[in-house]
Amino acid sequence: MSWHVAALTLDNLDDLPKRCRRCVFWELSENLGKQAADFGSTELEKEAWVSEVLLEWGSCGRVVYMAGAPAGYVMYAPPSAVPRAAEMPTGPVSADAVLLTTMQVLPEFSGEGLGRMLAQAVVRDLTRRGVKAIEVFGEQRPGTEPGCLIPADFLRGVGFKTIRPHPRFPRLRMELRSAMTWKEDVEAALEQLLGTITIPMQQASGARSEPVRSVPTRSGATVSGPFRALCTPR
Repeated sequence: MSWHVAALTLDNLDDLPKRCRRCVFWELSENLGKQAADFGSTELEKEAWVSEVLLEWGSCGRVVYMAGAPAGYVMYAPPSAVPRAAEMPTGPVSADAVLLTTMQVLPEFSGEGLGRMLAQAVVRDLTRRGVKAIEVFGEQRPGTEPGCLIPADFLRGVGFKTIRPHPRFPRLRMELRSAMTWKEDVEAALEQLLGTITIPMQQASGARSEPVRSVPTRSGATVSGPFRALCTPR
């Protein structure tokens, strides 16, 4: 099944799951979030937040599509743009890091490795923008329903390290420089290995064939495995 990842913008904001489209857990403080819910304005608040971050900072999310259908998404932003981060027990987020707020893959697309694809997309985007690290508040005891925090075990599985333990909401961190150094080392090893292989070029009868040096392709590896984000903290 074909897939692609697109930047989150106001044009595709409605491709988020309906519950997530209305959720302002990270975008507003607890008190303002309750007021928005009472007035029925959470969708407008979400749109206003995305618009402001896009204008002042740039891309703040990615949406993955399978055969043209939205299958999951991830969002991230500077911690100063995320009011709820200041209310988390393992805060504050380090000044040199961008905060990964939430990630979700729709249940019908679980088992396709889309969670890892989204994590890789975040790393590629923020590394190109010169960000030093990503931090995230994980959920140590994930529930059975999708929600606003990412399971800590999943985060550790894709390279995050716990920097502030907590029985429920540990804070984890990934150094992007280290992640890119690892990637460059792997690609250099592949180039050294594949650079010694020659492949004869097939030509028309009577023409002499010349060896062609192979060129390794660069593609992110994906690992199949279910991913489900969890419920809003209770």
